[in-house]
Amino acid sequence: MRRAVAVRLSALLAAGALTAATGVALSTTTASAATGGVTGYATQNGGTTGGAGGQTVRATTGTAIHQALCSRASSSTPITIQVEGTINHGNTTKVSGASCNTAADKIELKQISNVTIVGVGNGAVFDQLGIHIRESRNIIIQNVTVRNVKKSGSPTSNGGDAIGMESDVRNVWVDHVTLEASGGESEGYDGLFDMKDNTQYVTLSYSVLRNSGRGGLIGSSESDRSNGYVTFHHNLYENIDSRAPLLRGGIAHMYNNHYKRLNESGINSRAGARAKVDNNYFEDSKDVLGTFYTDEAGYWQVGGNVFDNVTWSSRSGDHNPAGPNPTSNTSVSIPYGFTLDGANCVPNVVAQTAGANKGLKVSDGSCTPQSPDPTDPGPTDPGEPTDPGPTDPPAGTNLSLGAGADGSSKASGTSYGNVVDGNTGTYWSPSGSTGSVSVKWGSATTVSKVNIRLASGSGTIGAYRLLNHDTGAVLASGSGAGTVSFSPASLRKITLEITNASGTPRIAEFETYAS
Repeated sequence: MRRAVAVRLSALLAAGALTAATGVALSTTTASAATGGVTGYATQNGGTTGGAGGQTVRATTGTAIHQALCSRASSSTPITIQVEGTINHGNTTKVSGASCNTAADKIELKQISNVTIVGVGNGAVFDQLGIHIRESRNIIIQNVTVRNVKKSGSPTSNGGDAIGMESDVRNVWVDHVTLEASGGESEGYDGLFDMKDNTQYVTLSYSVLRNSGRGGLIGSSESDRSNGYVTFHHNLYENIDSRAPLLRGGIAHMYNNHYKRLNESGINSRAGARAKVDNNYFEDSKDVLGTFYTDEAGYWQVGGNVFDNVTWSSRSGDHNPAGPNPTSNTSVSIPYGFTLDGANCVPNVVAQTAGANKGLKVSDGSCTPQSPDPTDPGPTDPGEPTDPGPTDPPAGTNLSLGAGADGSSKASGTSYGNVVDGNTGTYWSPSGSTGSVSVKWGSATTVSKVNIRLASGSGTIGAYRLLNHDTGAVLASGSGAGTVSFSPASLRKITLEITNASGTPRIAEFETYAS
């Protein structure tokens, strides 16, 4: 950073954070690792399963966590470690073994793979002790609190990061955790969630990050651009000065997060980074999106966000906020399916689901929290959908014929091009129940109406959005198939984003019309 972060934290909030972190007043039902719920970029690159299929052990000290890692047959033998109680410097020592590489001043997940750490029982609190992931892959951390990790003062741990990843890390899912500090750099703290030196395919979901000068970063310097493919969704960032997160190079997807009291800056996309920012709720904050503290620009695609009492500074030098009316300056294609809650209900659904000791509750995509099955139930049989049959097209020329097509996910054996070929016997399907498909042209084209035709045997579209892919603006939303009209839009690419479905939709044709 080219400036010192000015931290403004009250003693009252800091004290309240410590009380909340203990989980004393919250429901303390036993939790297990819900590996079937992995979302976002952690589903890519072969997926993230953690210790699924391996031995399950219980640990109440940091030494016991290290001992469990070191007792495996190999560094890749799957293991789930259920943690209960307070883990601190006093009960965390180095353990040696052929299947581990541990340290006394942190929970060290180094040069290992296929591990789940999950809080159970009355909860797991890592007190002033960080979790360090280095040269590792396929890691799940779930239902734990990490608090007050320092890089200066006493005791110190993990460079001051609550959770830090570095050096060729792949496929990490961090879910339903609470990460918090009691100040900023001048009080001895660093980042809450940091990724650097070639860390990729990470998801942070349903978590709380609060009371810190720095939320987290992706890339340690302007030249560290080998990181990325990170998803942040249904998280609460509260009372953070900056880095929510800082993104240097790479791609990140932020959706359905609640950002509250970002004091100096928020999502800082710089050094060529690209951020897709969907349906978030920004509240009582300043300069929540932009390129800050550098002259190396980053980019963003925005859509569906709410800015509630957000103030924006003037652009000057290396301070370039995206507001006061943020618009997209790039396009980001997301390779996985996801379901968006409406931005207006994000504060409520995040309050009920995010953080440790919330029973691993998640949103069902309609702003309603639900408790997931703790094991992967596998695919469900949606039954035989009814054949929707053809719909009558609007009058005029179908502009999709002869156009290009692409999308975010694709089932095996189907093609994006099937939606623009004029043949209702061919179709595109997402790889699951959600995904997107786009029609694109070489020059700006005016569209005011689309007709969605489903193929025989299709699942039912529960909810969709039509997006101006150039700007991220929502043109229309609805459910089912058929014709929908909207205000004429001049665009080069229009996207049908399926956010909810029963069964797997089969899109035979994505027809577009000028009127």
